[in-house]
Amino acid sequence: MKYYSLQHNSPEVDFKTATLLGQAPDKGLYFPKEIPHWSKSFIDTIPSLPIEEMAFQVMSPYTGDTIPESVLRKIVTETLSFEIPLVKVAEDIYSLELFHGPTLAFKDVGARFMSRCLGYFARDNKERVVVLVATSGDTGGAVANGFYQVPGVDVVILYPSGKVSPVQEKQLTTLGENIHALEVMGNFDDCQRMVKTAFTDKELTDKLFLTSANSINVARWLPQQLYYLLAWKQWLHKEHPPVISVPSGNFGNICAGLIAYYSGLPVDHFIAACNINDVVPRYLNNGTYEPIKALATLSNAMDVGDPSNFIRILELFGHSLPELIKKFSSVSITDNETEQTISKVYTEKGYLLDPHGAVGYLALERYLSEHSIKKGFFLETAHPVKFPESVERITGEKIPVPEEVQPMMQAVKKSTMVNADYINLKEFLLNF
Repeated sequence: MKYYSLQHNSPEVDFKTATLLGQAPDKGLYFPKEIPHWSKSFIDTIPSLPIEEMAFQVMSPYTGDTIPESVLRKIVTETLSFEIPLVKVAEDIYSLELFHGPTLAFKDVGARFMSRCLGYFARDNKERVVVLVATSGDTGGAVANGFYQVPGVDVVILYPSGKVSPVQEKQLTTLGENIHALEVMGNFDDCQRMVKTAFTDKELTDKLFLTSANSINVARWLPQQLYYLLAWKQWLHKEHPPVISVPSGNFGNICAGLIAYYSGLPVDHFIAACNINDVVPRYLNNGTYEPIKALATLSNAMDVGDPSNFIRILELFGHSLPELIKKFSSVSITDNETEQTISKVYTEKGYLLDPHGAVGYLALERYLSEHSIKKGFFLETAHPVKFPESVERITGEKIPVPEEVQPMMQAVKKSTMVNADYINLKEFLLNF
């Protein structure tokens, strides 16, 4: 498998090079030259196929000959070492629970896969590999956990001060060793801008081997399609392919689902469920893509004003808006609607949503109300305990802290406060 830059001014590369570079030299995102096509027999055997074998067959075309079969099999087994259940919430609505991993968030899948790939590739790298990542919430914790104590790899995580939840902050600031947290006095877009600038700074890249663990990296982005297959494995209504509602911020998650659809996974429709950061819903309505300054919301991991991965979705659909809207829609949900949804679903269904899942639930509920014969699921992307202030205020009940994260909540925070100015990041990277 070869990967090309969406800027079309860099050479094609293999999976190893795309993973190590993160972004192409021309600053474009890497995209697979071919989308694998799964046979009908493969789709039909998914319900009975062992998870590890299914994951190996999906990911092996993307890694090609850059990772030996035995190593890749070990990587996918470790990546999917926790359950991802599909749970019925309402008559026609199911929840794909992606919060059963070590950091209680969907990003555990991509981060675990990428960390193990990069650890394998770094063995032969003479330079120290520095993973540089901006996070609006869950990415930081998942990347920190995935890369913790990986030999030859240091991780530097930028996060917006005061704009991540207490659990999220603990997850990305308490490990230490090869994990370094920078608390930025700004928003997520400031963090992402600083990271992007670092990759274009030749003086810095001549001294450090930088790569990214955000969803722009193919090794983070592509394995996310695996849980869409796990959902199909559990889907009881095979005669009715599901409508899938995905809480969307940087759009890597839903793009991975679309890749799976293009490969042959049965899907009726995709909904990109956004909060009030509504760049994509407005684009679908008026055909004009206008980035905005990110606005803070309850669903903070989706507070993105210029989603990096949307260009990959456009590439999939040949940059044709008419083709895109045949399979894809996007809506904007307010904080007030999010709160009402959390309260209503908890009271009426006994199911506790996190703010991101609530956005996905409401978007799906509205779509199904207009398409009554259809069924679907939304992605519950994080455990509600990661958002205690809002969820407990809405429900009036204390959320029990899962036993596995209780020791972490008592750990000491280790972070460096910096202004939202690239020079601060550069100085840190040159001297840490």
